[in-house]
Amino acid sequence: MVESKHLYTQEPPVSEPERQQYFMEKAKAQLAAVSASLGRPLTCCINTFGCQMNARDSEKLLGILETIGYEAVETEEADFVLYNTCTVRENANLRVYGRLGQLGARKKKHPEMMIALCGCMMQEKEVVEKIKKSYRYVDLIFGTHNIFKLAELVSACLEERLEEMDRHRMVIDVWEDTTQIVEDLPVERRYSFKSGVNIMFGCNNFCSYCIVPYVRGRERSRRPEEIIKEIKNLVADGVVEVMLLGQNVNSYGKNLDTPMTFAQLLREAEKVEGLKRIRFMTSHPKDLSDELIQVMAESQKICRHLHLPLQSGSSRVLQVMNRHYTKEQFVDLAEKIKAAVPGISLTTDIIVGFPGETEEDFQETLDVVRRVGFDSAFTFIYSKRTGTPAASMEDQIPEEVVKDRFDRLLKEVQDISARLCGRDVHTVQEVLAEEVNDHSPELITGRLSNNTIVHFPGDPSMIGQLLPVYLEESKGFYYMGRLAEV
Repeated sequence: MVESKHLYTQEPPVSEPERQQYFMEKAKAQLAAVSASLGRPLTCCINTFGCQMNARDSEKLLGILETIGYEAVETEEADFVLYNTCTVRENANLRVYGRLGQLGARKKKHPEMMIALCGCMMQEKEVVEKIKKSYRYVDLIFGTHNIFKLAELVSACLEERLEEMDRHRMVIDVWEDTTQIVEDLPVERRYSFKSGVNIMFGCNNFCSYCIVPYVRGRERSRRPEEIIKEIKNLVADGVVEVMLLGQNVNSYGKNLDTPMTFAQLLREAEKVEGLKRIRFMTSHPKDLSDELIQVMAESQKICRHLHLPLQSGSSRVLQVMNRHYTKEQFVDLAEKIKAAVPGISLTTDIIVGFPGETEEDFQETLDVVRRVGFDSAFTFIYSKRTGTPAASMEDQIPEEVVKDRFDRLLKEVQDISARLCGRDVHTVQEVLAEEVNDHSPELITGRLSNNTIVHFPGDPSMIGQLLPVYLEESKGFYYMGRLAEV
């Protein structure tokens, strides 16, 4: 076995990204030594839990793993298994513990495999302590703030393995917070024709039910020139649609040396030649500006879809949630957006059963749903999240009451959605062909600008193209269509 200390003897750079480039080369040499000893290539598998921010993080993590020599596979029967975790709800933690138990059984049979954990769940000290005590076979733990260090951390794990195969030391590197943003690291995108682009990290809102600010840290924005450079590089590589990502994109640019609004960033993104579509999420209603509405109204590239989380229609509950807007302010904002951008699709998030919610509060939520008319809504039963102010509030709502309200809300949302989503039937619309249909391989599945799904006859050569499709039939939440003659 080659000892890793013989692979690299010089001191690594201090500055980033040069430091990580050094460790990518070092880890690549270390992995080659392990691969040679086993007589086969090494494989990796990333399983992602949670939001689109996590999905984008996983693309970056996979880019690093492939750069250092791993081959990506879909199965957890891999040499390196990484869970990118979510902790928005406590049952998400339980899912990870259950999966870890299964991985532990596999590792007993294959002690050469490595298990890594990262993401929001790892930012909780009690979680890390539990893993150290109950899942000692885990090799690596890191959090949300230093995913760029993956090659360096894998190298540290491999150092142990190459020098003393019988010894096991868990490598843990979890940062409480950071102001650092490391650019120019490899990314392995899931789709060739569309991509997420982080424009900022962290959250300053501290909604009383939400753990995100505690695990993602304070807001920090990427420099606009870095964002535009990334978009240009993506377009040069075949991307036609980007999704600009942030916990609250409306707060973008406030902490930059030269402040810039999100609307101004959108104007710059729209100038990128070859970019066809721009999406973004998530927008907090409290600071969605008239400037942003104007940019959306004037744009030829920004998609006619806006995700605008309501959470509750009761002004009293919204205040307890620390949302910083009232019911009427939300309704007025929605009406202003719909007037400025005709045909826009508004989608939302709604929590049912927040502590202290009365039937009157719930009726206020139903009233907003009816008045605004959402194309769809992600409806959630309130889940007590340890570590948030709401978890210790009195008047937690009985389960049977919450379930009844949830069912009533879901029916209302579905009835309205079915009516609204069919408004473009019997028209020709531009569809981005995204994938072969899971159930009918003769069909291609794509999306309208307003995010509605369309299924139409086609073949895989169409994937990634923007195509004119005649919408023949509305199925309530999706369309059946056919290619239109041009």
